[in-house]
Amino acid sequence: MMAAQRELLLDCGDGVTLQCFHSSPAHSNGRPVVLLHGWEGSAESLYVLSLAQLLFAHRFEVLRLNLRDHGETHHLNRDLFHSCRLAEVTGAVHALQQHFPDRPLQLVGFSLGGNFMLRVAAQARTVGLNLAGVIAVSPVLDPVGTLVALQGGLPGYERYFVRKWLRSLRKKQATWPAAYDFRTLARMRDLKLMTAELVRSHTEFPTLDDYLNGYAITGSRLAGLTVPASIVTSLDDPIIPAEGIENLARPAALTLTVTRYGGHCGFFERLSGETWLERRILRQLGAGDEQAALSAGSDVIRESP
Repeated sequence: MMAAQRELLLDCGDGVTLQCFHSSPAHSNGRPVVLLHGWEGSAESLYVLSLAQLLFAHRFEVLRLNLRDHGETHHLNRDLFHSCRLAEVTGAVHALQQHFPDRPLQLVGFSLGGNFMLRVAAQARTVGLNLAGVIAVSPVLDPVGTLVALQGGLPGYERYFVRKWLRSLRKKQATWPAAYDFRTLARMRDLKLMTAELVRSHTEFPTLDDYLNGYAITGSRLAGLTVPASIVTSLDDPIIPAEGIENLARPAALTLTVTRYGGHCGFFERLSGETWLERRILRQLGAGDEQAALSAGSDVIRESP
């Protein structure tokens, strides 16, 4: 799959460029699937590559998109990434649409990527996107709750994200040394304080809560969904509080699957081979074996339209 890939630099509007990798199999089924990683992941993250390889083997056109300042893309745009930059992700999907003008796109996103893909799909009709559907795995629901969970859960989670975020910020500063100096932010080592500083210094949002609520998908945010959409999440997710599930709008286009176990973007049954999640995504895309995809179904607590 990676040997077949070619880089696409997408014009997303307003001078923004995002990177995508397109892998086209020799005997393609002609059906494009756009994959989007989570925060501080990339198109090279193993969970993205694993699903991408499986889709490629089933002859899908695989498109692995990088968010701004993720992967090795810090040089492409001067301004800093934040999670409310929806317009450029919508622009990237629109640009990919031009590569497949007569075929609807299927969107699959993980964590923050799932949150972005659901927000893109919610405005698909307004912005003229031709989408077959969207699958969001462990999407960020309420960012305020996620930040609390990250800080109040196992200490390793916050340290992990702080370390990855600082590595990314140092790359940004090295690429744009006249624009950025993150020394003050780097000394904080606290996700809430760091995010508040980012909001104060590099966004138009007046407060941290305004920023966090700006990319929440709870409340009425998904009420206008008309694209078939599926959320897969678990009750034991350590960073997506389960109570956010009850605060989602429930348009007819949205299907919700809640499992007892699965963690955050995990859904492993064993340590090797395809995951339950990957088989399920294949089935939803019309390429999997239904009985295999539905194995481990006893762990599905709720599945409802």
